[in-house]
Amino acid sequence: MLIRRWISRVQPSLSRNIRSIHSFSTAIPLSWKTCHSQLNKTFATGLAYNSFSTSTHARSSPVSAFYVPSFNLFGKGSLVEAANQIKLSGYKKVLIVTDPGIIKIGLCDRAKDLLEERGSTVYIYNGVQPNPTVTNVMDGLKLIKEFGCDSIVSIGGGSAHDCAKGIALLATNGGEIADYEGVDKSLKPQLPLISVNTTAGTASEMTRFAIITEETRHIKMAIIDKHTMPVLSVNDPETMYGLPPSLTAATGMDALTHAVEAYVSTAANPITDACALKCVELVGQYLRRAVVNGKDQEAREKMAYAQFLGGMAFNNASLGYVHAMAHQLGGFYNIPHGICNAILLPHVQLFNTKDARAASRLGDVALQLGCQDHTAQAAIEKIKDMNEQVGIKPYLRFLGILEKDFEELSKNAAKDACGATNPVQPTLDEVKSIFAAAY
Repeated sequence: MLIRRWISRVQPSLSRNIRSIHSFSTAIPLSWKTCHSQLNKTFATGLAYNSFSTSTHARSSPVSAFYVPSFNLFGKGSLVEAANQIKLSGYKKVLIVTDPGIIKIGLCDRAKDLLEERGSTVYIYNGVQPNPTVTNVMDGLKLIKEFGCDSIVSIGGGSAHDCAKGIALLATNGGEIADYEGVDKSLKPQLPLISVNTTAGTASEMTRFAIITEETRHIKMAIIDKHTMPVLSVNDPETMYGLPPSLTAATGMDALTHAVEAYVSTAANPITDACALKCVELVGQYLRRAVVNGKDQEAREKMAYAQFLGGMAFNNASLGYVHAMAHQLGGFYNIPHGICNAILLPHVQLFNTKDARAASRLGDVALQLGCQDHTAQAAIEKIKDMNEQVGIKPYLRFLGILEKDFEELSKNAAKDACGATNPVQPTLDEVKSIFAAAY
């Protein structure tokens, strides 16, 4: 593989520093026992790390920025350690933001108990919808104001994390969530947000992206803001064991989409490339295992790393027209984001092969996925095969999409901020043609 030689050189030193709980910080060494107190200090003052701004969308500037939360936990036991860190950081009134599914499996109660045992008063907002809405954000914000919460813990996948970001951003910046659609529109850091991940796909627990559905216009607003990154992300494979096969498949293909779009993005750089390629490799190796056996600890943990790497890639290189189009489908029809991405991914990448650089890079994707031929076409066919292997239907018509809506969907996709870094900027007719091909 392209980056295996590099990994083989650094793996021995990494292995010496990683224990049963893995912490990742942008500023400090990995050795857990020797720097526990320093990690806590970094987490407690974590709001300071994102005071700067260099937009990856500013193509005229030669400056690149790399955004990642300053404190991230991985591995079994990470949820307990997160509760310890919340206590040490002095957060006393915590709002948990989650969805009914997390309530049903008891994970919310477990987190609540851990926090209350450590002295926090805990309130719960459990109304998050699969595609979180403006109403969800405002309902959660009411609880923040009513109870005077000093922090938020989101538990779930991208829906819970995105909703929590919207709540946290408005809690300190005011206004309406629509005011922050676009790139870096806020002026102040959001309320401290700790994101506990239960899926391996969205990477929303560590990104500066939040997608909120505007109900009246039936569109998804893309909020890309340095202030929306959590101060702590948590990826504990034990919280993912209960994820059903269909959701495992959808979120896993979402992770692959993040990596592929970031790799062919016009804002890609060597750091995001390394993250994207490793994500592609891990998804290719472990997604099907996680779908077949949700209790496969190795597969769950590897997919957690994969989706985080994909998040590191697109958090800094941004995305493309797969997401620009998928957001419209999710907002208009209220269907799962990961499924939309999975179906659109091969069709958008086929369109992107008009660009020689993108075509060459898709050949690299084929290599990471283990294809015999290292070509763009091989990568595209492999993605289709992966969809079939994990039970995702190949066409949009199976989701109830209507051809008559392609015009409006395409117009809205053209306005989506995620499309700015696609390697080829399509015309309106070309976007409609991609929808038609995926139909």
